[in-house]
Amino acid sequence: MISNMKIGLDCRLAGTKHAGIGRYIANLLQELIKDSDVNWVLFFHDREQVEEVLGKDTKKQNIKLIIAPVRHYTLAEQLKMPAIFAKEKLDLLHVPHFNVPIFYPGKLAVTIHDLLWHHHRGQSVTTLPPWQYWLKYGFYRLVTGVAVQKAKRIFVPAETIKDTVSHYYPRAKNKIIVTREGVEPVFRNKTLLATSKKPAKNLLFVGSLYPHKNVRLIITALKLLPEYTLTIVGTRSAFADEVKKFVAKRGLADRVKFAGRLTDNELAKAYSTAFALVQPSFSEGFGLTGVEAMASGAPVLASDIPIFREIYQDAALFFDPYSAQAFVAAVKKLESSNREKFISRGRAVSAQYDWQHTAQLTAAAYRELV
Repeated sequence: MISNMKIGLDCRLAGTKHAGIGRYIANLLQELIKDSDVNWVLFFHDREQVEEVLGKDTKKQNIKLIIAPVRHYTLAEQLKMPAIFAKEKLDLLHVPHFNVPIFYPGKLAVTIHDLLWHHHRGQSVTTLPPWQYWLKYGFYRLVTGVAVQKAKRIFVPAETIKDTVSHYYPRAKNKIIVTREGVEPVFRNKTLLATSKKPAKNLLFVGSLYPHKNVRLIITALKLLPEYTLTIVGTRSAFADEVKKFVAKRGLADRVKFAGRLTDNELAKAYSTAFALVQPSFSEGFGLTGVEAMASGAPVLASDIPIFREIYQDAALFFDPYSAQAFVAAVKKLESSNREKFISRGRAVSAQYDWQHTAQLTAAAYRELV
């Protein structure tokens, strides 16, 4: 218990609109506020976001809601949020992303999901003009450095990310805590999921279309897999139009479907009816969609990178993310293997990830600090 303590959580990135980070914040929050001995101060962007994450019944005595319509990654965030946070006289503020307000004077915890942009940088990863991109990049490095320096605890989702943060910020190593992510019940709901009938030869990709996601490799490989189709699920990103042009130029428009954003029920069904989820990324912070797919009964084809080896263990088929031929070979191996074996392994691995456990580890760190 953290009796009578006042803990703030920046929830402005909570919800499915903000992909994996949004899921992390929403699920962590829903578990944390079950502790009624804490006075929770929750900072949301708007009332609609509150209802998505907490529902309409938000009148618990130990919860105070603050609506702060300040956009993340902006100068306004740096200038306005310190005062908004400080006004609440918090014992601890947890900012669940690197975008901390650098002038906030109070005790701080932060979550670093990855340091992707530390090593994936330059004009190939942006649609901005050079001057604007490098200004934004410099600001990113400044804010991240301050976040790591000022935070009393740094939460990361995996040992791989702990190693990465320790590499760039060696002095931070002793305050890093690994709190793995979890799987929501909807992805284990057997009444929603497909039966074990033979699936259509449809590959599923779930996520943004940033270059590091490497979805073009899968599109290229479709030329070598004429019986297969690809469904792309995710919120629209700045690179979506480029990917659509890439598909069209290769004459694959009839075999690649852009499904947009799905509800969780729809996503669970999409996982369970796919031949496999594909994860071709060059870099990730955790790989939550792969764990969700495993919980839903879908095999996972994943790029052979350290984070996926750590999280997916023996439950995925791994391939070289720089080789379309290697991906094709992984698909063929899944065709010829006992597919049920990978489904069974996936369910066992996904069972290791639980949001309640994530919240317990996080709350224990709060107790140490407060």
